[in-house]
Amino acid sequence: MTAIPFDNSYARLPERFFALRTPTPVAAPSLIRLNHDLARSLGLDPDWLAGAEGVAALAGNRVPDGAAPLAAAYAGHQFGQFVPQLGDGRAILLGEVVDRAGRRCDIQLKGSGPTPFSRRGDGRAALGPVLREYLVSEAMAALGIPTTRALAAVATGEPVVRETLLPGAVLARVAASHIRVGTFQYFAVRGDVEGLRALADHVLARHYPEAADASRPYRALLEGVVARQADLVARWLLVGFVHGVMNTDNMSIAGETIDYGPCAFLDAYDPRTVYSSIDQHGRYAYGEQPRIALWNLTRLAETLLPLLAADETEAVAEAEAVLSGYAPRFEAAYHGGLARKLGLTEVREGDAALASDLLKRMAENQADFTLTFRALCDAAERPDDDTSVRDLFVDPTAYDGWGSRWRDRLVLEGRDAAATAAAMRRVNPAFIPRNHRVEAMIEAAVERNDFAPFEELLAVLSCPYDAQPSYARYAEAPEGGGVGYRTFCGT
Repeated sequence: MTAIPFDNSYARLPERFFALRTPTPVAAPSLIRLNHDLARSLGLDPDWLAGAEGVAALAGNRVPDGAAPLAAAYAGHQFGQFVPQLGDGRAILLGEVVDRAGRRCDIQLKGSGPTPFSRRGDGRAALGPVLREYLVSEAMAALGIPTTRALAAVATGEPVVRETLLPGAVLARVAASHIRVGTFQYFAVRGDVEGLRALADHVLARHYPEAADASRPYRALLEGVVARQADLVARWLLVGFVHGVMNTDNMSIAGETIDYGPCAFLDAYDPRTVYSSIDQHGRYAYGEQPRIALWNLTRLAETLLPLLAADETEAVAEAEAVLSGYAPRFEAAYHGGLARKLGLTEVREGDAALASDLLKRMAENQADFTLTFRALCDAAERPDDDTSVRDLFVDPTAYDGWGSRWRDRLVLEGRDAAATAAAMRRVNPAFIPRNHRVEAMIEAAVERNDFAPFEELLAVLSCPYDAQPSYARYAEAPEGGGVGYRTFCGT
């Protein structure tokens, strides 16, 4: 058995799908962190990965036996503007492994040097964005949200040039695949129907095997992607996650959260919240994410028209029928999730309005999103004490009328208060990657070479639903509710 048992299906696709490219070696690679549990789940030996040969492979200084390093080709709409060729400009897919559960996974090196798709970029990654993606992707996994994972972070021992000189790093990322909506767009814009068909067949076999045997497999493929994206975006909203750059080249066909660039989490609740410094018009605001997901899925449907039917009118009708299922799927996932956050298990008329009214009052009173729902867990357990929730509202009386109706609704559930609170705590995290904590972690690592805050924050976020009283400070909201916070793209 090789150190990494590769089985590279994407590399067996036609050559026009990618550019073969080995990573560019770095000066002095050193391991910052290895995800031992993930390594073991992939069937890899953590001790080998942490050793000299493993670190060399994770940094891109050594190509492991069996690897087929490549940079994937794709296109994409970036902030609504179509770019016919993007591709992996600073990432190289080492290859694929089949994990212990039988799932095929990509192992990709992000920040591993220039590729033919780099567009004059250096192909490198700075330490800060690598640590952000490592931490936030692992936090999302702990929250139960489909996501790419972080296998390792490696310091390169050499600087990268951004606004200033910054320490460089490489992220070893694991994904179900790195196939995107933009991958389909790459072939569609070139009129390459055979390429589209080969890609669709690959995705069917890899991600939607149940659809491969359907009477209309390409329609079933689109249905599968629509369903996964509707569920995924609903889960984002339920924990206050803002992706920040929902371009079509950042939407995974597998239904995972991918590309943690200018991402962030809500502090004070406001659906108009934008954190990304480059999203000047709020296209990817927190509350816009469901609409943008449908917009992206519509672009995917357009690429699949030649596969859906020979007649264009019939193909458009097929696509529209599938896309019409997005809204009800999203609404069911989102409102069902909100109901569970409020301790409701039986669907009753008025539940969606009850949840929407709470969110409206939270927005008007700058109530912290995560703290409010977590405080409701305590309130559910103590029917005579709403203090912890009221105190989160600028005008505490704005909560009272809603709180009374919520308690009346809980009575109809007929459950024990302790059982209700316990169920609520399983879906309302106590800890999220607070933006100010993430920034402090990055500053410590970049400015002082101090990785202790990174390690501690990662440990806290690995159990987001547990109370962890000794780490209560990590649950605290920032001063001012996080107003004015901005994130920046790592490129």
